[in-house]
Amino acid sequence: MNWFHKLLLGIGIASAGIMSTASAATYPDKPIKLLVPFPAGGGTDIVARKLAQKLTADLKQTVYVENRGGASGNIGAAAVAHAPADGYTLMMTAAPFAIAPALFKGLSFHPVKDFTAITEIATVPLLIVTRNDSPLNTVADLLAAARKKGADITYATFGVGSPPHLVGEKIQQLARIKMRQIPYKGGQAALSEILSGQISIGILDVVSMAPLVKSGRLKALAITGPIRAPELPNIPTLSEQGVHFDAVGWYGLFAPAGLPPAVTHTLNAAVNKVLATPDMRKLIVTSGSIPISPPTSASQWQATFNNDVQVWGQIAHDSGATVN
Repeated sequence: MNWFHKLLLGIGIASAGIMSTASAATYPDKPIKLLVPFPAGGGTDIVARKLAQKLTADLKQTVYVENRGGASGNIGAAAVAHAPADGYTLMMTAAPFAIAPALFKGLSFHPVKDFTAITEIATVPLLIVTRNDSPLNTVADLLAAARKKGADITYATFGVGSPPHLVGEKIQQLARIKMRQIPYKGGQAALSEILSGQISIGILDVVSMAPLVKSGRLKALAITGPIRAPELPNIPTLSEQGVHFDAVGWYGLFAPAGLPPAVTHTLNAAVNKVLATPDMRKLIVTSGSIPISPPTSASQWQATFNNDVQVWGQIAHDSGATVN
C-alpha cells in the first residue's frame, strides 16, 4: 500500500470515528423502538409501557413499544439481534431469554454474543402455591408428601424449560424427591386445576399469583427469591425452609451487540433515573416484582446476565429439557 492509499485509509478511519462520536453525542435524535418479545398485556409489557412513557419525557424523544411475540420470545429477540446497533432498537425481556440457548437448537442469535446488556429493571420471584384447603402448609410438608410410598406430587409450570419447570427440577435434585411436571401455557390456565385439587402445587409467577394469595384463594408455601417479596412479607423463601436455592426471574433491557459505549451509558442512566421514581417503583412492587436497588451499571448487568445464562443452562442440561 503506497503512502497515498494509507493516507486515504487513515482519513476514512478518522472520519468514521468522528461520525460515531458525533452520533453518540446527539443521541437520541429520532424515535426509539422498545420491542417486547411477548404478547401485549403481560407483566413484561405492562412495565415496558410505563418505562417507555417516562423515557419519552426524559430523553425528549418518543419511545414506543412494539410487541412481537412467538417461540417463547425468540422471534422478537432475533429481530433485535439483527437490528442496527445504534440505540434505536431496544428490547425489554424476561428470564427465559437466558435459558433459550440451552433449550432451542438452531437459534439465529446468542443472548450473550449478539446483545448488549443495558440494565436490570426488576427481579420476579416465583411462588410455590397450592389450594387454600390443601394439607400442605410448608415446604417441609411438600417434601414429606413427596417421600411417601406411591406419592404422585404434581406441579404446574409454564412449560418444558420454563423457569418454573427448572426450579421444580432443582428442588427435586436438592431434596432428593420426585415430582411430576404438568406444563400449561400460563398461570391462569393452571389455576382451575390447582384450585380443584387436580394439581398438587403450582410453581408460578408472583405477578399473577400474589393477588390470589392475598385474597385467600390460594396458599403460598414459599417464594423462590433470596429475600421475601415486599407485597408478601409473610411468605418465607425456599432457603429459609432448608432448600438452599435462590431463583428469580427478571426484567432486563438489551440492545444489539456493538452498541456504542456512550449510548449504553445514556440509556443506563436514563432508565435507572426512571426506576428511582416513586410511581415506577410502585408499579413494579404492586405487580409482585422487586425493583432493582441500588441501580445496576451496564457492566454489572452484563456480568449478572452472563452468569444467569450459565446457571440456567446447567439446570436445563441436568434436567434433560429440550424444546423442538
